[in-house]
Amino acid sequence: MKRNPQRSILFALPLLLFLPLSLVQPVSSVEAGTFHYPEARRGDVTDDYHGTMVADPYRWLEDLDSDETRRWVDEESRLTEEYLAKIPAREEVRESLTKRWNYVRYGAPLRAGGRYFFRKNDGLQNQSVMYVQDTPGGEAKVAIDPNLFSEDGTVALSYLSVSHDGRYIAYGRAASGSDWETIHVRDLSTCEDLPDRLEWIKFVPATWAADGEGFYYCRYDAPSEGATYEETNRFPKIYYHALGTEQSADVLIHERPDAPELGFEPQVSDDGRFLVISVWQGSDERTRIHYIDLEKEPMKVIRLLDDFDAAYKYVGNTGTVFYFLTDLDAPNKRIIAVDIEHPQRERWRELVPEGEGVIKEAVVAGDRFVISSLVDVKGRVTVHRLDGTFVREVPLPETGSVRRLTGESAGGDCLFGFVSFTRPSTLYRFDIETNELSVLKASEIGVDPEVYVTKQEFYESRDGTRIPMFIVHRKGIPMDGSNPTYLYGYGGFNVILDPGFSITNLEWIDRGGIYAVPALRGGGEYGAKWHEAGMLANKQNVFDDFIAAAEYLIDRGYTSTPKLAIGGASNGGLLAGACLVQRPDLFGAVYVGVGVLDMLRFQKFTIGWAWTSDYGSSDDPEQFKYLYAYSPLHNVKPGVAYPPVMIATADHDDRVVPCHSFKFAAALQAAQAGEAPVLIRITKKAGHGAGKPTSLRIADATDRLAFFEKALGME
Repeated sequence: MKRNPQRSILFALPLLLFLPLSLVQPVSSVEAGTFHYPEARRGDVTDDYHGTMVADPYRWLEDLDSDETRRWVDEESRLTEEYLAKIPAREEVRESLTKRWNYVRYGAPLRAGGRYFFRKNDGLQNQSVMYVQDTPGGEAKVAIDPNLFSEDGTVALSYLSVSHDGRYIAYGRAASGSDWETIHVRDLSTCEDLPDRLEWIKFVPATWAADGEGFYYCRYDAPSEGATYEETNRFPKIYYHALGTEQSADVLIHERPDAPELGFEPQVSDDGRFLVISVWQGSDERTRIHYIDLEKEPMKVIRLLDDFDAAYKYVGNTGTVFYFLTDLDAPNKRIIAVDIEHPQRERWRELVPEGEGVIKEAVVAGDRFVISSLVDVKGRVTVHRLDGTFVREVPLPETGSVRRLTGESAGGDCLFGFVSFTRPSTLYRFDIETNELSVLKASEIGVDPEVYVTKQEFYESRDGTRIPMFIVHRKGIPMDGSNPTYLYGYGGFNVILDPGFSITNLEWIDRGGIYAVPALRGGGEYGAKWHEAGMLANKQNVFDDFIAAAEYLIDRGYTSTPKLAIGGASNGGLLAGACLVQRPDLFGAVYVGVGVLDMLRFQKFTIGWAWTSDYGSSDDPEQFKYLYAYSPLHNVKPGVAYPPVMIATADHDDRVVPCHSFKFAAALQAAQAGEAPVLIRITKKAGHGAGKPTSLRIADATDRLAFFEKALGME
């Protein structure tokens, strides 16, 4: 689930999960088929939505701190652990994943402050360590080791920002997977933190003033006592923090008390002159651009692009000429130049026109644009002069994805990561002047890509739309419908599912499985029109695309219903849940990860209101109709034999709050007429997924694969 349109985003519940069975009280239960579930009281809450009465019998599960909810969670956790512990393959999978995960890997390259930063994990470290080196071939030194933040690895390094001279890092610490983070400042000359500590920050990194004496950042007001991880997040404000001062002394730079749902992402230009403010509203892709000329007194916010008519992403500037990546009149995006001294639309210039591929990222590196784009969901990198003239295409090693393109206008190179389904992250450096592409760091893993097949096939959805799908498996497997297959999807918020490397997926494939990923509508794989075709009233297209992908895999002999598992997380959890209740006959197993499952009340918690641009809101009479029609929670039908289901959530998820999963699990368990299990797995001291330590990642992956092996008859 996206936090805001710029980036594809704890409740204090003292749960004792996965305790030794001797320490847990016996489970009170109800019977569904031959499986016994903890008793979940059916309340009498009913809401009137524009004349339609909708029952919400498990509303009490929204009270995450109540004794009744805690009891239910404890009993569900015990039940799930009992079931998983009996799967013979579970320990074998855990041992294999632990062994395979133990390899040196790199990620998140950053060119900033004239230095080179990257993350490295030696193998089983809970958190990857941030390193810095002064030159491409220089000695790498530890900049920040987040494994020292906590004993159990549940406090992670989140966003970071490097000062213009490369001396300081303002970085965020996020505890137990929460979106809330605390900003600290590290002096790289001593590798020690300054006393500075800033709180109540979410979603947006800090940005340094040119002199390195302070930085700008965005924060929310402190939440009400006891509602830190549930209260809605509105009214962010931009502040300036001077090094060595208390947060209470920070200077308010900008706020909009008249517009509580506007969010701000400040960014100081490379030349240090401008504070460029990207203004966003929820998860709407459209943005506004405001700026402050920091050389003028008094500071004044200038609303440069304020029509909210398209997405605008600040790329860089040359003097008063700003460069923007935009989808204005270009669904696949283009780069334009706007001179702030002559901002009239008729004076705008198109530099890099829209092409056949969708532009993902663009940076100014030296005196060039470097652009990462997708052509049929496959990565491409091109170089252009600042007047837009095409220079060259950067050769990539294979079909895969470019991740984290980064550069500086004062530098002569750019960095990016590259991955494929069978290649872990390799960090590349491209020299703008010499056109040389070299490996900065390469993950060290013994994988022979020659034993795997990666193909892209196209199929038709229900309405005839042509959808691409990547299919990955070992060579030589039979196409007789006998292959266990995991079909994974997302389909929302303009998010792109391009090729990516996963140890878990590789383990699945090596155990005889097939991994398939379709580019569903609602995502950004084919630009703004593709996204719009799967949002709001068009959301059913996404579910139809996913169901058609399953039918295609069955029709082509890749798999069969008893061997087919589907899954997704966050918005992908919504996808899996909706397809489960719409076509329970089609799947052999379903994984619903941290899903948005109550489509009538999601907007009432934390940042959920921000998703109404993609989903709509039940507060609107017309939008209520289609939300109610597909809401997974409200379309569970008693008396249906549902396939095996594992619902997953985390006790500190303050993005998609756990009550979505709690209520869906209770409803599905009560409705289940078959003998297949409906389980809910609740991870302790974890959130929506970001910053999860390696130990928890392995545990999560182990249980998902073990569940699939049992459900699909792979034992």
